[in-house]
Amino acid sequence: MGTKAPYHWSSETTNGRQSPALDPLGGGSRISGTHRCDDEYWCHLYTPESKKTSMQWKHTSSPPPGKSKANRFFFNCRGPLLIDFLPQGSTINSTQYCSTLTKLREAIRSKRPSLLTQQVILLHNNVRSHVSHETYTTSQKFRWEVLEHPPYSPDLSPCDFHIFGPLKRALQGTRFHSDDEVKEAVQDFIKNQPRSFYSNGIDLLPKRWDLCYKAHGDFF
Repeated sequence: MGTKAPYHWSSETTNGRQSPALDPLGGGSRISGTHRCDDEYWCHLYTPESKKTSMQWKHTSSPPPGKSKANRFFFNCRGPLLIDFLPQGSTINSTQYCSTLTKLREAIRSKRPSLLTQQVILLHNNVRSHVSHETYTTSQKFRWEVLEHPPYSPDLSPCDFHIFGPLKRALQGTRFHSDDEVKEAVQDFIKNQPRSFYSNGIDLLPKRWDLCYKAHGDFF
């Protein structure tokens, strides 16, 4: 749908994008019940409503848009599980991510305790902090299964293709004056979505795997 492939696209990348459709986990009710999705989203103090707006001249005293704290978000088919904002000045690394996974486990214990007796399936992208030995050890300790996610594939991540677009549109045009205001707006959006919003995102994933496979690993 108009998405450009990265510069270093290769046949291995194409084949990797088809692999989730061949995974025995793909598409079953097991995914809908136990699947958790995670991704990061950078929240800005101001997101212009259009490119034209972002190019408008502003007074020299106008504050720069700037980035707020990174938002790491986990959800399953029943709704949000954890919203974790990266502390100011921190770096997204393996240690920080493992700390977030520990928070996620406590959130599941608090909000969905019955899920801990099931096989937790975690989908996150393959950035370095997610595929490190430290992260692997943590997920093994929790007895969580990590679902394969091919590189360069936001179209196969429910956070990217289903959650972050509406979130970005909800924040566009609003000028926030502090990180706390941004955090409150993000939390309000996430908490105010109906349960069906999250279950639809999970349900779309196997269908997108299938579309990707039929497109021979290309964007569809």
